[in-house]
Amino acid sequence: MSKVRIFALGGLDEDGKNMYVVENNDDIFIIECGLKYPDIDQLGIEMIIPDFAYLRENQSKIKGLFITHGHDDVMAALPALLKEMPKIPVYMAPLTALMFERKAKKYGLRDLNIHRTRRNATFKVGRTEIRTFGTTQSIADGFGVAIKTADGFVVYSSEFIVDYDTSNSAFRFDITNITDLGSDGVLALLCESVGSTREGHSSPRHRITDVIEQYFDDAAGRLFITLYNQNIYRVIEVIELAYKYNRKVVIYDEELKELMGDMAKLGYYHIPAGLEVPMSQFSNEMDNIIVIVSGTGSTIFKKVHHIATKENPEISFKTSDTILIASPAVPGTERDEASMEDDLYKESGKVINIDSKRNFTMHASIEDLKMMIYLMRPKYYIPVKGEYRQLIANASIALKMGYDANRIVVLDNGMAVVFKDGERQPDFEKIPVDEIMVDGKDNLDSAGMILRDRELLSTDGAIIVGIVVNHATKEIIGGPDVQSRGVIYLKDADYIVKQIGTIFETTINDAVKEGRYDNLGCRTEARDKISRYVMRETGKRPMILPAIVEINTAS
Repeated sequence: MSKVRIFALGGLDEDGKNMYVVENNDDIFIIECGLKYPDIDQLGIEMIIPDFAYLRENQSKIKGLFITHGHDDVMAALPALLKEMPKIPVYMAPLTALMFERKAKKYGLRDLNIHRTRRNATFKVGRTEIRTFGTTQSIADGFGVAIKTADGFVVYSSEFIVDYDTSNSAFRFDITNITDLGSDGVLALLCESVGSTREGHSSPRHRITDVIEQYFDDAAGRLFITLYNQNIYRVIEVIELAYKYNRKVVIYDEELKELMGDMAKLGYYHIPAGLEVPMSQFSNEMDNIIVIVSGTGSTIFKKVHHIATKENPEISFKTSDTILIASPAVPGTERDEASMEDDLYKESGKVINIDSKRNFTMHASIEDLKMMIYLMRPKYYIPVKGEYRQLIANASIALKMGYDANRIVVLDNGMAVVFKDGERQPDFEKIPVDEIMVDGKDNLDSAGMILRDRELLSTDGAIIVGIVVNHATKEIIGGPDVQSRGVIYLKDADYIVKQIGTIFETTINDAVKEGRYDNLGCRTEARDKISRYVMRETGKRPMILPAIVEINTAS
């Protein structure tokens, strides 16, 4: 009996954190290992990554991990996984490998088991045949992956659009291999859902050339454009326009410079000779240039914000500048994007926000998804990679194409669908999953107190009150000293400050008289009393931090 089990450790009912698992009998294959950006209320969190507990427990069964392209939502958690399990074989295309090698070096990872694979290849991982097929997406070297089972291929589409006008082979959509897979038999197709609510094809609305070319023609001063550094397709469009209109190009982002260097090294794309001005030769007085301000996540918005507020020593905006915002906010970065826009309108000349509804991201729209389903002809269809409304919209596409509801599987993270001898089993299996919050280099327990404390500090502030007592007699010999941060202005609230100190003193003295003094107990009791008092007087619930310092005094 053959058994195939498919589930996600991340990427379902959310934007990012993609990680999918295909179990072919006893062999485990992983697809993607990405991050998700934190929500605005998840203070101090750098990123959110999948929970690797299941993979840790079944490490000996893992035969390979496939990273289909170089975006953070599918690759940025890989260093964390390989730090725990460095011997897992990882398969990725050459550009993705160059990008990851830099990340691995920063994390101090060595002796990894990295395999470079072509975008259109057939090879074996252990006993299993694997096929890759090229897809058109916003970064070069993207591919989908097919895992052969006894009952047909399990295919993961990766991100894709159908675009027949792409001449660069590193971005080309490989329709031939996709058609061949459909002919050979597809048990299950896992297809992306991000663009599943958009009518028509994504092409040609994914291109920004027609949208921004008028500004190259009209702008008398400098042009600035914000672009995510992993959207290489769009970067190339801008560089080609600069070449057409004889404008020099300044790339203001080290990671994007490295990426363009990788593109040249692999022969995928070369910036025209003499077009780029290195930052070392850049002067803010230069004219007739375009500055590409780039980054990832919210870093791009913070970078522009610093330029707009004159905190950047190298670049400042002029009233004659035209600024094009072509990096739409992704979930978790909306506040930074709004703040950046406000400052831009204050400090610069003309600001144009490229409408994302008019100019599509490079994800499959409805007609693209229909074509993939039509060519693959899967027995079962599994929407992945998207929020729940997008998964349902994707499922509806297959339903309208004639698929029975029992052939369409909408999962949640940790919910496993099982196929035995090519037939879907009626009951789902459950894999325990959580999400891991990364704070700098440390992981946080999402159910812990740290985030709640940070939220409290950000909204209601903190009050620190300290007292010094004699260690032997517990007599108060110093203080109380009260400090307020973000709660009240002390000079205008002397009576509150005095009362806070009195509450602390009384709590300690009463405990000593009643023979129940305990340092921790007194601090807890005082915290509760002070918190209730401050709430009555100010309407706020600040973090209360009482401190009792016990010292030995000379007799």
